[in-house]
Amino acid sequence: MTNVVSPQALQAERTSPTSPMMRVLAIVGAVVSVVAPLLPWVTFVLNDGAYPDKSTLQFFDAPFELTGFRWELLLLAVLAVIASVFRIPAQRRVLRGLGVGIAAIGVIHFLFITGHGGGLGAVTAADGAFAFGSVAAIVGGVLLVVATVGRAMEDVPVWRTDIPAPLAYLALLVSFGALLFLVSMTLTAGGQGGAANPYAGAIFLSFLGFAAGLLAALSGVGALKWISTLSEQHRWFSILVLVICAFGLPFTDAGTEYWMTVATNVGIYAATAIGLNIVVGLSGLLDLGYVAFLGIGAFVAANLSGAAATKFHIELPFILVVVISALVAGIFGAVVGSPTLRVRGDYLAIVTLAFGEMFQLSARNNIGGLTGGSNAIPNIPQLEGFGTKFNEPIDLFGAKLPGGVIYYFLIVLLVGLVMAVFANLKNSRIGRAWIAIREDEDAARAMGIKTGQAKILAFLCGAILAGIAGAVFAHKTSTVGYESFQFMASVTLLAAVILGGMGSIPGAVLGASLLFVLPEKLREFADYRLLIFGVALILIMRFRPHGLIPDRHRRAELVGEDTSGHSLDEVAEVRIEEAEAEEVKAR
Repeated sequence: MTNVVSPQALQAERTSPTSPMMRVLAIVGAVVSVVAPLLPWVTFVLNDGAYPDKSTLQFFDAPFELTGFRWELLLLAVLAVIASVFRIPAQRRVLRGLGVGIAAIGVIHFLFITGHGGGLGAVTAADGAFAFGSVAAIVGGVLLVVATVGRAMEDVPVWRTDIPAPLAYLALLVSFGALLFLVSMTLTAGGQGGAANPYAGAIFLSFLGFAAGLLAALSGVGALKWISTLSEQHRWFSILVLVICAFGLPFTDAGTEYWMTVATNVGIYAATAIGLNIVVGLSGLLDLGYVAFLGIGAFVAANLSGAAATKFHIELPFILVVVISALVAGIFGAVVGSPTLRVRGDYLAIVTLAFGEMFQLSARNNIGGLTGGSNAIPNIPQLEGFGTKFNEPIDLFGAKLPGGVIYYFLIVLLVGLVMAVFANLKNSRIGRAWIAIREDEDAARAMGIKTGQAKILAFLCGAILAGIAGAVFAHKTSTVGYESFQFMASVTLLAAVILGGMGSIPGAVLGASLLFVLPEKLREFADYRLLIFGVALILIMRFRPHGLIPDRHRRAELVGEDTSGHSLDEVAEVRIEEAEAEEVKAR
């Protein structure tokens, strides 16, 4: 006989405190985690030099002078001690998140040290020397996670949002300032990899484990949901603060020419991914050749830039070039979208894939002399403004900013513009028509929606946004060739949309950021970089099928929750009980 747990019993289990035995287990795990950063982590100096943050035994002369990953681990461990000793809301959720972060730090360093020529002796004992830091971190993290197993997770606490506007503004300022600090630390964690810094990859992955544990704990107590609700209530203030924070990135430790170049490229692909989100996320149309529209915009801009290698030798103002690039890309988008009147699903994917390959082959063969073929179109002039080229360093507010920072500022404005366009389209009549087509095209047509026109318009709008991004791409890279617009680029953009959350504006930006920053940070693992990257994507899709920052309605469809995050089964049970209570009162 199957045991059925009633919603009332499940709710009682969720609200019940952690059992004494599990609490003791959590306290032990937290204490072991506190001890871990105070221990040496490597018994001897590896071939590439001493391990970072004075964690090698020979340099372990000041165990309490913690830096880097040891300090991050101690912070998580102290939070775990507080969460295990004191009764806090959603205690099991917090302990599980902290435990996963602590264990991740231990596992990453354990695997890296043993696989980097150290062997098991480097992380345990060798020649009478002992170093159990990583082992202690793994044990402590696992104990914290085990202490939460066997009981239903508590509901995420709901914080009051009806607070005075000044307090809400202060909370948003602090939160977005912390976000800027987190982004800066993520970019600079481990530094740039290479022969001079062989441990950069491990330190970066370790920081990701720390950030994941910290964010999981904040999410468990309801802080992230509270900030999200406040930002939704004060949307325009939040947008203004986010833009200011984005402009503030060059003034942080990430304000180097290298990271400004990376951030600019991320912004270009983020704007393109938002355009793809219209086609895939809102309309549900699978497009496997979308990067061609980015290429069309880039080649149009290159041909109108006055570069010596172009056919026409025409130089137009950049604003006019952007408009023309958007229009040409939009026309091609409408042409590609026209087959959607008769095909859908896999057949539409094949049509868009064919278009992408046709564009790439045409660009390679230099048809019409417009693409430069294998020679590409080099020496595209840099943009200029206020007497300064956009790739040159500038002085601003007394700070010397690196080369390429003006391109970064330009791309921040572009991403903000694209996000505003997407948000307005999503909430408009045509946006609701796209969502209806995504859910059931036949039902949408029966309700009077002109599905053919709506799908062509989706391709048109998405292509226009990609064309604008392509115009900036051409001038930023100063060289445009067909190699930048191959099939894998379309797959990466599609993965960014799905990873971040289909139909979600910040999700597309986050997805593009991860897919283009992680490869840069994982160059240390040249042989295993794609393997690590692929495993991470599989895990995210397994445990977050709706994406990292899902659209509320999309989340409700995929995980069986309403837009507030409550289970549909529980909501139905509550409504039935309320209806029965009303019926009793009526009698």
